[in-house]
Amino acid sequence: MAVYYNEIEEDAADWMRRLIRRGVLPEGDVDTRSITEVSPDDLTGYSQCHFFAGIGTWAFALKNAGWPEDRKVWTGSCPCQPFAAPGRKKGFEDERHLWPVWFRLITEHDPDVVFGEQVASPDGLPWLDLVQSDMEEEGYAFGAFDLCAAGFGAPHIRQRLYFVADKAESGVCDTVSPRLEGHAWDGAVRRRRTEADRPTSKDCRSYGPSGRELPVLTPPEEVNGFWKGAEWAECEDKKLRPIKPGISPLAYGPAEHFLRVRCYGNGIVEPVAREFIQAYMETERA
Repeated sequence: MAVYYNEIEEDAADWMRRLIRRGVLPEGDVDTRSITEVSPDDLTGYSQCHFFAGIGTWAFALKNAGWPEDRKVWTGSCPCQPFAAPGRKKGFEDERHLWPVWFRLITEHDPDVVFGEQVASPDGLPWLDLVQSDMEEEGYAFGAFDLCAAGFGAPHIRQRLYFVADKAESGVCDTVSPRLEGHAWDGAVRRRRTEADRPTSKDCRSYGPSGRELPVLTPPEEVNGFWKGAEWAECEDKKLRPIKPGISPLAYGPAEHFLRVRCYGNGIVEPVAREFIQAYMETERA
């Protein structure tokens, strides 16, 4: 069965199509209409439906987690701007608060499993309360976790609220009630960091037209995971920032770099999503 991707940004959608052609993402149809224009009939026959899809990171994480391509699942990362700290803080009054629109489609199709995430801000918590209330009213077990990418070895925080909703008849429950909240989850191992975990100096390099030298450091690999190949430059504000080995962080880049920054910045962190999905799959086997 085919996969449905919904993404209103044309540049991101084009990138997603290229990833599909290369086999990075599952074969599917990319719809660039606003979710407000999508009808329930448009989604008939799809095994996976990904909303606010960006460049397809949820689909990529499901694939890497071992999720069967023909198993029905919906994902979505609703716009975070209404609830993000730097935003206008209009919250539920913001026209970009699109959970009610997505929820209408969910109620029409009743998918077995729904994954999603939202910014982990004080305003994001009432949003999550609404999502949980709506989904439990529809008979879903619901579980949510506040996760940061740094807890999975990333060189940045990227704090997000991840949630999964599962139809109660699937058998996933905890000891208190047929709900996922309170279910023990040990997918992410939190480590106590010490001075031994701090990056150690590697060498100095000359960067930019000024020729100014920046110390480049290498962090311990066991705490860096997916990002273990990164090098760290100690900047003038004394903060360490990761860079790709061998590149100059002060060099000007072509215009397409802005597209990459925007799409990566709006996307979820795949290693975090992948482990979250795998942890859910483990609860099913338990």
